[in-house]
Amino acid sequence: MQIIPDIKESDSSLRKTGISLLLLAKWIILGLIVGIIVGFVGAIFAHLLTFANIYRHNNPYILLLLPLAGILIVYLYHFFDDHNDTGTDLIIKAITANESIPIFKTPLIIIATFLTHLCGGSAGREGAALQFGGSLGYNIGKVIKLCDDDKKIMTMSGMAAAFSSLFGTPIAAAVFSIELSSVGAMHYAALVPSVAASLVALYVARYFGVGADVFFVKIVPELTAQLAIKSVFIAIIGAFIGIMFCLSIRYTRKAFYKIIKNSYIRVICGGLIIIGLSYVFKGGYYNGAGIDVIEMAFDGESPYFAFLIKMIFTAITLGSGFKGGEIVPTLYIGATFGRLYASIVGFPNQLAVALGMLALFCSVTNCPIASLLIAFKLFGYEGAFYYMIVTAISYAISGYDSLYGSQRIKYSKFKYK
Repeated sequence: MQIIPDIKESDSSLRKTGISLLLLAKWIILGLIVGIIVGFVGAIFAHLLTFANIYRHNNPYILLLLPLAGILIVYLYHFFDDHNDTGTDLIIKAITANESIPIFKTPLIIIATFLTHLCGGSAGREGAALQFGGSLGYNIGKVIKLCDDDKKIMTMSGMAAAFSSLFGTPIAAAVFSIELSSVGAMHYAALVPSVAASLVALYVARYFGVGADVFFVKIVPELTAQLAIKSVFIAIIGAFIGIMFCLSIRYTRKAFYKIIKNSYIRVICGGLIIIGLSYVFKGGYYNGAGIDVIEMAFDGESPYFAFLIKMIFTAITLGSGFKGGEIVPTLYIGATFGRLYASIVGFPNQLAVALGMLALFCSVTNCPIASLLIAFKLFGYEGAFYYMIVTAISYAISGYDSLYGSQRIKYSKFKYK
């Protein structure tokens, strides 16, 4: 019996441990660097959008300048020779297909999203954050001459940092950035830098006064068979609404591009349509991101069919050439649908709103693990059983489509292959 381990084997194990420690130190340091830089940029971005939404609320006439804002956005993208901007899809392709991300993506998406929000376009912010976070992470890796595989990890770390700085969910942000690009085959090599970047970015953003959105569900009844069935139905309907939202953005964009070839005229027409719709549906509920309407939904005060109108506003805004994210509009649509569902079937309102948001988010992103983590952060842990049911059902039946055409779903949702 050999009591003393083989010397060569022991030396090899020590060398491997030493290499692992060096790699760990490398990725922690790089994650911290990405977190500090992206967190600072994220804080600036958050304050810009806060200013934009407050100014628009206090000065409704700014809506009339939306076509002019669109012209400026198109001009900026043309100036940088970015005629076919693919948004977050480019960031995902940098991870899955070695696409290069130019550094000018960061100021472009920040300025364009600010102008869209300022003048009343219907768009979110986290999708834009994924773009500038991924761009910054990729280009930091490029500056320090990392290899292509390491630049992919830096891209995911930047996405995690940006999402965390704005959304306030560092754990979910780290997982979301890894889960998003290739569903079913997570790149765990990016876990350490993504966690480091998301945590540091959160604290940097908080230091500069960026708050987190939290919607704790105060009343969570004990799960019964009847409530479980109602939860399954909200997941099914929510998943179909999510599919409708993805398709509405895609086909609205295709229609605009097919009918109107000139990008300047296209964005002007989109802006004019949004202005007209805003005067038809008064109150300003459908302009900007719509966090205030989500809060109204939790209070049971949002318009019953706000989810359909918001879908139309967002599809026209993004389809005609304005910039911004899709995540907050997704949550808005889910929240207001949940409010309607609660009033129809007799479900606790706050819980239905939370489940609607969760069903829509999981449906359009195909990220069930990140969806659960976001639910725990935003709504608390009391409704965990409900969140598990809705996440599982929504993910299973939402199909293989998503907001991001370049997203890869590696495995079947129903078979082990």
